[in-house]
Amino acid sequence: MTVSLDTPLDSRQREGRQRLKRTLTRAAGFVGKMARNPLTAIGGGIVVLLLIVAAFAPWIAPYNPLVQDLNNALVAPNGQHWFGTDEFGRDIFSRLVYGSRITLYIVLLVSVTVGPLGLLLGVTAGYFGGKVDAVLMRVTDIFISFPSLVLALAFVAALGPGLEHVVIAITLTAWPPIARLARAETLSLRQADFISAVRLQGASPVRVLWRHVVPLCLPSVIIRITMNMAGIILTAAGLGFLGLGAQPPEPEWGAMISSGRTYMMECWWVVTIPGLAILINSLAFNFLGDGLRDILDPRSE
Repeated sequence: MTVSLDTPLDSRQREGRQRLKRTLTRAAGFVGKMARNPLTAIGGGIVVLLLIVAAFAPWIAPYNPLVQDLNNALVAPNGQHWFGTDEFGRDIFSRLVYGSRITLYIVLLVSVTVGPLGLLLGVTAGYFGGKVDAVLMRVTDIFISFPSLVLALAFVAALGPGLEHVVIAITLTAWPPIARLARAETLSLRQADFISAVRLQGASPVRVLWRHVVPLCLPSVIIRITMNMAGIILTAAGLGFLGLGAQPPEPEWGAMISSGRTYMMECWWVVTIPGLAILINSLAFNFLGDGLRDILDPRSE
């Protein structure tokens, strides 16, 4: 009689396949929930399309976005130039495609920076309270008291034009709402019974925050960051329009509107098409954020 026993490696492989299957099942359910909301599906589709366009820009753009062709300046949309050309004869469609990389660079870098910063400050203030809460919230109130675009302008003016400085400026203006949200979530959690039980077991404040408070605050923070992405796009475009973002000849959408505003009455496409790109992508992130709120926030059910 032969007895077959699984080796530890076989057991680990089977557990890994089961975890992968559970992950794929949860991901499919998550996508299914988003697809049931038409606006969320539209927003998610536009965001995915933006990611694809940015990733494959060299293969999608028919022309070099930086090469000038003055003989074809201000050509209306046609079969060769789908969105027309600008005042230097550069293909606007190609510049939009490459400009999506700049927009996503700013949005993603600000999001991955501002999320942890706001979450850390918010949960720290909400959990410890007292003087720590007072100091952190007064600093937060100072930043919130100024309009974000005005404060970003001040920071960029101090740091100087450039994409990296735009990212720093927007990050410094975007973290306060996330910190306030994380603080409010933490205030409602710190007196919960399970938090008291963890403390009685001897868990340190850092362990309580990292293992129990932060995971429960993450869904609300993710929703807020997603909805903030529209504001990040608009702020970046505003700074680019004022000449404080990406510098010429980089194809940044706000800078494209700024350079084409002189010709907007005769050549509408020079300003309208980059403006529509900003509008559509901002709406897409708002729709996506609304859908994530409906799915991730149990109180919305």
